Amino acid sequence: MTSSTPAARSRYAVVLLTVVWVGACLALLWWLFTIGMEGWADHHSNGDGRAAEIGRRSARALLFLAATAAGGPAVIALVAFGCRYRRTGLVYLFLAVVVAVALTPAVVDAVRTLRPPAASVPAPTTCQEHSGGDNRCPGG
Repeated sequence: MTSSTPAARSRYAVVLLTVVWVGACLALLWWLFTIGMEGWADHHSNGDGRAAEIGRRSARALLFLAATAAGGPAVIALVAFGCRYRRTGLVYLFLAVVVAVALTPAVVDAVRTLRPPAASVPAPTTCQEHSGGDNRCPGG
């Protein structure tokens, strides 16, 4: 059998997708690490002057990492099933589920960080008399 058969090409496709997935995860981990180092430097030099901005950037990077880490094995599983590599597809599908479950708490926290704060309820501005003969307005 030569290396140009369809079976060999499909095997190379699964291997190539795996290498791309691992490389993408490593690149995103490096990005997250550099954001963390920037936050550490900001904490020590500026007294957390940019903490909110760095927190949002790290939340975005974490969401990209989670999507890549869980979505990559899912795509590879689909390709493996399409190439009739049933066991390989099951392994990658299992890996996708495990990674998705493991990253769920981090994703929830990142989404909470990126969600804008709720509008605060304004304090009442009218004066109401209270029972007991007191005519003072509450709060001043």
